[in-house]
Amino acid sequence: MKSSSALIGPLLQKFFLEHLLQHKQVSPQTMSSYRDAFRLLLQYAHQHLKTEPARLTVTALDAPVILSFLESLEKDRHNCVRSRNIRLAAIRSFFRWLTLCDPEIVGMATRILAIPVKRTDRRLVPSLTREEIDALLAAPDQAHWQGRRDHALLLTLYNTGARVSEITALHRDHVQFGSSTFVHLFGKGRKRRDVPLWPKTAHVLKLWFRELESNSTPLAFPSARGQRLSRNGVDYILKQAAAHANCPSLNRKRIHPHAVRHTTGAHLLQSGVDISVIALWLGHESVETTHVYIEADMATKEQALQKLAPAGANVRRFIPSDRVLAFLAML
Repeated sequence: MKSSSALIGPLLQKFFLEHLLQHKQVSPQTMSSYRDAFRLLLQYAHQHLKTEPARLTVTALDAPVILSFLESLEKDRHNCVRSRNIRLAAIRSFFRWLTLCDPEIVGMATRILAIPVKRTDRRLVPSLTREEIDALLAAPDQAHWQGRRDHALLLTLYNTGARVSEITALHRDHVQFGSSTFVHLFGKGRKRRDVPLWPKTAHVLKLWFRELESNSTPLAFPSARGQRLSRNGVDYILKQAAAHANCPSLNRKRIHPHAVRHTTGAHLLQSGVDISVIALWLGHESVETTHVYIEADMATKEQALQKLAPAGANVRRFIPSDRVLAFLAML
């Protein structure tokens, strides 16, 4: 059966299970993002085309339907432009793969692939001050098991600049103790990177892992039930620390796990670390991604400004000494 007249259900199953999982071996985060995109698309088609998802054909999802769906994401669901573009990327990937299965659908797929990505304002990345990050680290009550776990998690998160998915998937044997202690992180694109740890972080982790020896889970930061923490779980831990921290300025900031990652990058930059090293530290694919920390760091800009003479100031001209003139006269 040609893809152009086929039901979309079996094609989606083949796309997810064969193309994404077997051929591309995408990460669980990519699978979840693509799954949510098509779940929303099929629900929209059911509501507006009056067709059950199990009876929906590929040809029903033409370019006007996709454009209408993307518009509804922004107007009805109040999604931001970035979320709209993420949904479009999933749809594009499906139809790009579909053209390989059936050349007859190339015309329809080309119109969908031509749907442009929306431009959006580029915001400066948020980061915390040294005082604010110190207050967050001191907030968990270390008299209790959860408080000791939260303190160790937040300290490791700040030290490494890890993504939430990296810190929740971290195992105890991913931390190598010795004369130089470092941690193995497995990031986006299945890339591995090694990040060194401060002696303080190594000491805290040693004590915490010793406490976990009786626990059967290999996870470095398990939940109370021994399971892997969710993204919302880490976000809750961070917000609880911000609520109990002795730092009023935290109440005026939007605290989330990625802000801690941004803070690590900003503090490395302020300490004079080269931007290429920061890119390796954070696991960025390109140094251009790391430039956002330079754009957001006012201290770096102020240092550059100090090297520039102010406008309207009298600039002293070079006046050679008699010794220089004498030297030139001898030539």
